[in-house]
Amino acid sequence: IPKQRKEHGLKASEVQISDSALARIIDGYAREAGVRSLENQIKKIMRKVNLLQAEKESGLIRISQKNLTRYLGQPPFSPEELYKKLIPGVTLGLAWTAMGGATLYIEASAIKGKNGGFKQTGQLGNVMQESSEIAYSYIRSMVVRENGKKDESFFDNHFIHLHVPAGATPKDGPSAGITMALALHSLVKGKAIKKGLAMTGELTLTGRVLPIGGVREKTIAARRVKVFELIFPSDNKKDFNELPEYLRKGMTVHFVDSFDDVLRIAYHGG
Repeated sequence: IPKQRKEHGLKASEVQISDSALARIIDGYAREAGVRSLENQIKKIMRKVNLLQAEKESGLIRISQKNLTRYLGQPPFSPEELYKKLIPGVTLGLAWTAMGGATLYIEASAIKGKNGGFKQTGQLGNVMQESSEIAYSYIRSMVVRENGKKDESFFDNHFIHLHVPAGATPKDGPSAGITMALALHSLVKGKAIKKGLAMTGELTLTGRVLPIGGVREKTIAARRVKVFELIFPSDNKKDFNELPEYLRKGMTVHFVDSFDDVLRIAYHGG
């Protein structure tokens, strides 16, 4: 801020940006690992202040969270909101995007029909589509193996639809595997998972949980929405332990090897 004030010929007595406004710029206008976008937004504010001065607006101009849109327009990133109450078939995943980490709800619903079936929506890339099919096959075989004909008839008599909201945003990668599988399991069992739990991990056809990337970004995304209980693959324990203390502080992280581990945590908090 001092650097850009100086470059735009301004003094601290002419323009000030509050801490809350700065936090809003970071969260709503400049989500990235570095600070280039943040600096560009600050430049934009300084240019606007120069214009206001040229239009005879004098004295100290204070930039606050309330008047920020006057200088930067509407934010491109909207605040991520959590469901107030989870229902069967809904899980919260952690994703990596070009802009950093993000939380991602996954929803599954069942429509009664004679021949069953499965489809996914939400602009999913090829790898994520394959992950959803693995999740469907694994959950179907798992619950049928555990509960026999009762759950087998559920799949035979219901068309299952898996959706990842924010349909306009492309999504890809294998790390939502356990999140999609848990959504399907929750749907079939008619039981909601506990609130305040987010997860990431690739699922194999035999129920193993494989490591993922973006542990730092995903942890930040969880903190941003005040979710402090996470599920990560066991092989990512080293990555999490290498994060700075301020990111790990207050976090309860479960490291899992198999989908059975995920189930014990999601429903019972084990």
